[in-house]
Amino acid sequence: MTTGQRLTASLISLDEALIALLDGLEPVAPTESPIAETLGAVAAEVTLPCPFPQRDFAVTDGWAFCAQDLVGASSYSPLPLAGPPVWVEAGDPMPSGSDCVVDSDLVELLGPMFQVSGEALPGQGVRRAGSDIGKNGLTIGAGRRLGALDLMLARATGLKKIAIRAPRLHLINIPAMAGSMATAQLIVESARAAGAVVVYSQAEGRDASSVAKALNGERYDLIVTVGGTGVGRTDATVEALTASGRLIAHGIALQPGRTTALGKIDSTSVVALAGAPDQALAAWWTLVLPVLDRLSGHLQHTKTLPLARKISSSVGIAEIALLERTDGAWMPLAIGDLSLERIVRADAWLAVPGSSEGFAAGTPVDAHMLRV
Repeated sequence: MTTGQRLTASLISLDEALIALLDGLEPVAPTESPIAETLGAVAAEVTLPCPFPQRDFAVTDGWAFCAQDLVGASSYSPLPLAGPPVWVEAGDPMPSGSDCVVDSDLVELLGPMFQVSGEALPGQGVRRAGSDIGKNGLTIGAGRRLGALDLMLARATGLKKIAIRAPRLHLINIPAMAGSMATAQLIVESARAAGAVVVYSQAEGRDASSVAKALNGERYDLIVTVGGTGVGRTDATVEALTASGRLIAHGIALQPGRTTALGKIDSTSVVALAGAPDQALAAWWTLVLPVLDRLSGHLQHTKTLPLARKISSSVGIAEIALLERTDGAWMPLAIGDLSLERIVRADAWLAVPGSSEGFAAGTPVDAHMLRV
């Protein structure tokens, strides 16, 4: 019979927990994926073909000419042409010897002869070779999360695949007594948004043997469990982790998220999240996301703004503060106790270190964005 798991007498600090998780971690090897499957993924360095375009092409519909041949042409003095001009449409390669496109109404056919009644500048109506990407080339930098414009540029230059770093994450849901899967689904969706390849499974039960069975299978870059980390009689995740590998810590000096556990199975890091959404999110933001960033090479960005109001925090435990952007400043919404309503309202989050009593109003702070 499971008697319940106990937190250690002293909680490990958030900094110590993160150091333990990141120790020895290296970015995963890049893999090439079809462009359509890479939106939101983290790029390995991608070199785009150059120069691009490789030759001049028309950007408007009209007649292709060499601008020098049209010098002096006007409506008062039309220039007769020795032969029929070449019609081009937007996207067509420019004919050899031509460097401009003139409007259709500037060329007319009089009897057997064409004439043009206007001049043009070199490059008019034309996209020059190398004007998008010059001979020195262009790269999509490693660590960048790929957006729609990146994919458009890759497609335009003729690429079919893009090199990405996509860690494989195994998400194991420990079934709740009430049957809710909301937190597990939240973490699955958050992991996919972070560029991970997620494999989802559910333990057959909340007992240690069922959880251990789910833990001991195919190897992944990271294993995350949801649920069963508390000290109740049906909470057996930590017991299963201890039996399956090595327990690093059970109990983090983090509010919310105190019952989070960390471990290793062989060389794979395991983070056991609580089943409550606020508890799971706090540990997800502060512990799991940095691991995924290390594995994918993602360069995390923060936004620095002054605080519109002070944040008070307890010394000895890191506390999560939710922030809303207002009038060029961060307005604190909550600290330590995170309701779902305030989580949804928040634009960013901040971890107040356990060594700090908080921050005074007007202090510039670096916050992690929850939405772009």
